Amino acid sequence: MVLDLSTDAILFALFLLFLRVLNTGIGTVRLVVVTRQQQFLASVLAFFEALLFAVSIGSVANDLNNVLNLAAYCGGFAIGSYVGMVIERRFITSFMTVNIIASERGHDIALALRKAGYGVTETTGEGHEGKVTMLRSVVINRDVPKLVSVVRATHEQAFVAVEEARAVHRGWIRAGRNQQ
Repeated sequence: MVLDLSTDAILFALFLLFLRVLNTGIGTVRLVVVTRQQQFLASVLAFFEALLFAVSIGSVANDLNNVLNLAAYCGGFAIGSYVGMVIERRFITSFMTVNIIASERGHDIALALRKAGYGVTETTGEGHEGKVTMLRSVVINRDVPKLVSVVRATHEQAFVAVEEARAVHRGWIRAGRNQQ
């Protein structure tokens, strides 16, 4: 094992770390784009992801005994995964479907959600112990915690299930615009 702590070696390791963070961050965003079936953007991101991967792995694979470069490569992957998730959460708008089932106060929940600015569809159904109100709302991912808190404030025992909506066309979204 080699541990070269010269200025050049440290700068190269930092460069390698940066390349790997960028490579992994792009990969995370590319996966989101792929699930949304945006083929062209996914292909462009895949090109840069592969280019950065080739450069970074080539630098490490030439000398696996270089501990500093190996640590930079692995650390860059870990940091890049985190950065990719932050980018996805912060900058990529995704939609979530929130399903709420309440054996009581279902209409009150719907009214509270509408008052808070959320669109909600209200239906009745039959549950294990009788009649239930089923509510469904599609929201931007960042709005899920607020929506759930409105539900909990109205009826704490309501069942809430959240799932990703792959595509949204038309309808009412809290951002104050209709989806066309």
